[in-house]
Amino acid sequence: MSQSPAKSIVTLRQANLTLGNGASSVHVLKGIDIDIHQGESVGIVGPSGSGKSTLLMVIAGLERLDTGEVHVAGQALHALSEDAVAAVRGRSVGIVFQSFHLIPNMTALENVAVPLELAGKANAFERARAELVAVGLGERLTHYPGQLSGGEQQRVAIARALAPDPVLIVADEPTGNLDGETGRQIADLLFAKQAERGTTLLLVTHDPALAERCQRQISVRSGRIVTGDDQHAAAKAIA
Repeated sequence: MSQSPAKSIVTLRQANLTLGNGASSVHVLKGIDIDIHQGESVGIVGPSGSGKSTLLMVIAGLERLDTGEVHVAGQALHALSEDAVAAVRGRSVGIVFQSFHLIPNMTALENVAVPLELAGKANAFERARAELVAVGLGERLTHYPGQLSGGEQQRVAIARALAPDPVLIVADEPTGNLDGETGRQIADLLFAKQAERGTTLLLVTHDPALAERCQRQISVRSGRIVTGDDQHAAAKAIA
């Protein structure tokens, strides 16, 4: 049976978030409404400081809204405790950061396996090994992050994100710390795995070429959605 494109994986309704206190506070997200469906690849674009990375962190359950609603994989994150949000994130959301965020004193295998163990997944090390082989790192299982190139570290991060079989992958500038050719290889890997597994991919990027590879783009300016599905206008917002 084919999957219904209408199934919503991410829904935000009137999402508001202010960061900081007093005179230094900034209203980062202002009444955001978004629907992202199963299997979509969506690029979030916009100028620096527009709120796009904060939006991604809200969807990943790493920032909590002041007001409004955020639903991920059928769960109302805004209504859950911190522990419950962490549980949803552990089983439903894979995160890829610009700066990799690997644990330096753990091997590539341990970096992928330990989150699986913490989430209570069976056969964590076997699954981690398979994921690392799948991203081309079968010969790097026992290497530490400091022994890996930037591209290899990002491959470990992608394997870690994919290992729990999440319904959603969120990637914040996944090629931002890589040279052009390595960045293209990492982008190829992300989109290939997304297509292979039918996962929803949501990524923040300043790279117009990477944004154009997504099925649609959402442009954020000054904490608001300004272009929706208009890809051409969204591309112009990348600065």
